[in-house]
Amino acid sequence: MTTVSTVTAAGPAGRRRALDWRLRFGALSLIWGFSFLLIKVGTAAYAPFQVTLGRLVFGTAVLAAAMAAKRERLPRGARTWGHLTVAAFLLNALPFSLFAYSELTIPSTLAGICNATSPLWGMALSLVALSEDRPTRLRVAGLGIGFLGVLTVLGAWQGFHGLDATGTAMALLASLSYPVGWIYVRRALAGAGHSNLSLTGAQLLLATLQLAVVTPLFTSFPAALSPVPLLAVAALGALGTGVAVLIQYGLVSEVGPTTAQMVTYFIPVIATAAGVAILGESLSWSTPVGALVVLAGAALTQAGPRPGPRKADTTPARSALRPTEPAEPAEPAARS
Repeated sequence: MTTVSTVTAAGPAGRRRALDWRLRFGALSLIWGFSFLLIKVGTAAYAPFQVTLGRLVFGTAVLAAAMAAKRERLPRGARTWGHLTVAAFLLNALPFSLFAYSELTIPSTLAGICNATSPLWGMALSLVALSEDRPTRLRVAGLGIGFLGVLTVLGAWQGFHGLDATGTAMALLASLSYPVGWIYVRRALAGAGHSNLSLTGAQLLLATLQLAVVTPLFTSFPAALSPVPLLAVAALGALGTGVAVLIQYGLVSEVGPTTAQMVTYFIPVIATAAGVAILGESLSWSTPVGALVVLAGAALTQAGPRPGPRKADTTPARSALRPTEPAEPAEPAARS
C-alpha cells in the first residue's frame, strides 16, 4: 500500500500518522485473513509445532526491533513475568499450536470461520468472570444466533457428515483460548505500569521459549528446508504476529478499540476467499451462510452499552496475543 492520506491523524499522544487508518485497517484484515492460508502452506512441509515455533520466532524478532527503535525495555518484576507466562500460553502458544494442528485435517476456510467464534466465547465467559459485563437481551440473542451459525457451518442437520471432528474441535478450542487469556490478562495485568509494546514483546518471547522446549520433544528436525512453506511461516510470524500487532496498536490509539476490533468480522471472509481462490478448497453453501450468521451473532454480542470508564490499562493486545487490545481495555479482535 502506497497511498498516503492528505490529512494526517494524531493519536492521543500527539503522534501524527501519515497513512489513513482505513488503509491500515484493510491491511490488518488482509494480514490476519491470510494467516490461515499461510498456516496451511506451512504445515504442508513442517510439523505444527515447528510452524508455531517459527511463527513466534519471526514475530518476536519484529517486536524486538520495534522495542529497540523506541528504546523500550522489557518489564521488570517476577509477578509480572509470572502472569505473562500464563498469558503467553493462553494467547500464543496454545491457540497458535491448535490452529496449526487443526489445519492438518480441516480446510483453512473452516479454521478461519472457527476463529470468528471468539467474540461469542468471550461474551459467554465475561458474563461469568467479569462482574461489570451485564447481559442484555440483544447480546444474549447474539450469542444464540452465533452458535446457531456454528451449527450451520458444521452441517449439524446432516450429522456433521464429512467433518473431521478432531480438527474442528481444535480450531474451536483455539478460538476459546483467546477470550480465556484476555480475561486473565484483564484481571492480572491491568494497570501493570508497562507499555503495551513492552508487555507484548515479553509475552511473545515467553511463548517462543515455551515452544522451544516443547517442539524438540514431539518433532524431529526436518530433513529438508522447503522454501515456500518456510517463507509462509516467516510471513505468518513477521506479518501476522509482529507487524499486525503494531498496526493494531496504532488503530486502537487513533480510532479506539471498538472500531479497531471490527477487523474480526473481515477475517473469515478473507480467509474463505483466500482458501477457495488460492488453495482450491471446496465450499458448500452452508459454509458462507453459516459464517454470515456467526458474524451477525458476534456483532450483536458487542452491541449495547459498554462497561463504564476504567482506569488506563497497559495490558498487551490479544493479537500477539490477537493479538487481541490495548490502551483502553476492550476485548481484542479474534485472530489466528
